[in-house]
Amino acid sequence: MEGVIDAHTRTLLTACPGIDWTVTEFVRVVDARLPPRVFLKHCPELAHFASGEPVATPSGVAVHLQLLGADPDALAANACQAISLGAPSLDLNFGCPAKLVNRHDGGASLLRDPRRLERAVSAVYRAAAGRVPVTAKIRLGFANRRLALDCARAAEQGGAAQLVVHARTRDEGYRPPAHWEWIGRIRRHLAIPVVANGDIWSLEDYWQARTLSGCDDVMLGRGALADPWLATRIRHWQRTGERLDATHWASRAAILRDYAALQRSTLPPRVVVSLLKQWLNQMRARDAEAAQRFATLKRVTDLDLLLTGIAATHDNGREAALTRCEEA
Repeated sequence: MEGVIDAHTRTLLTACPGIDWTVTEFVRVVDARLPPRVFLKHCPELAHFASGEPVATPSGVAVHLQLLGADPDALAANACQAISLGAPSLDLNFGCPAKLVNRHDGGASLLRDPRRLERAVSAVYRAAAGRVPVTAKIRLGFANRRLALDCARAAEQGGAAQLVVHARTRDEGYRPPAHWEWIGRIRRHLAIPVVANGDIWSLEDYWQARTLSGCDDVMLGRGALADPWLATRIRHWQRTGERLDATHWASRAAILRDYAALQRSTLPPRVVVSLLKQWLNQMRARDAEAAQRFATLKRVTDLDLLLTGIAATHDNGREAALTRCEEA
C-alpha cells in the first residue's frame, strides 16, 4: 500500500459512500520529534484544522494519522506533535511486513515481544491524554501465531481503543489464505472492538471474513485498490440486499485517469507513471481487462502514452462511476 494511498487516493476512494474512515500511510518515527512538514506531507488534510474544518477527505470521511515506530519516548513526542496539528485519531502500525521496516525495528517486528508492543501503545495513550483515541493494527504474529493473543492483549492493555487484525503472520506476507477464524479467537478475548483485515476482495470475501471472525467491521486495503467500488458494493448490499453490477473497465480507467490528473499537478511524469502502474498492478489480479492492459503497458514510460493505453474503449467511464455513487 505504501506509495499509493495518499491524499489523492483517499479523495477518489471516498467519493462514493461506503468507507467510514481512512488511515494515512505511516509516519516513520525513529528517535526524534518530527517537524510539522513531515506530518503535512503524509496527511495534507491536517491543513483543514488550521481553518477550523474537520481533518477529512472532501466527501467528509475522517482521516486518521498512522505512526510506525518502536521507541516509546519518540512515539509519545510525535503523538503530541500530531495532535497539536489536528490529528483526530492516532493509529499505530505493528503490521507492516516489509523486510526493510522490520530490520529497522518497525512494524511487525514488535510482534516478537508483546511487552514492547504494550509499552509503545501505552506511551502514545498517555501522551494523547484522552484528547484523541489511539488505535492499533497487528498481524497474527511474526514467524508463527503463538503470540497472537498476547500481542492483541498487549495492545488493549496499553490503551488501544480499537484493534485491526490482519489475518496472517509477518512471514506469511500476503500469501493466501487469510486466517479469519484466528481473528475470531482474538476477538473473543478482548473487550475493545476488533476489525478484520486481509484478502477481502469481494462481497463474498467480506461476508466470509465477518462470519469466521465474528467482527462487525472490516478494513479494506489492497481490495479497495483492486476494486475502487468494493466499499460501495458492500454498503449497498447492507442497505438493500441487492448486488451492484461488477465494476466495468470504463469505470476503472476513469478513476486511474483522475488519479493521474491529480498527481501530475505536483509530481514529475515519471513518478506518476510508476504510481499508475502500481495501482493498475493491484487491479490486474482481480480483473481480466486490467491484467491485459497491465501486460501491454508495463514497459511504457511516457505518461501520456500510458494514459492513452488505459483509456476506456467507450466514453462512459465517468458516467458509470457517478451512476454507482447515485445508486449507493
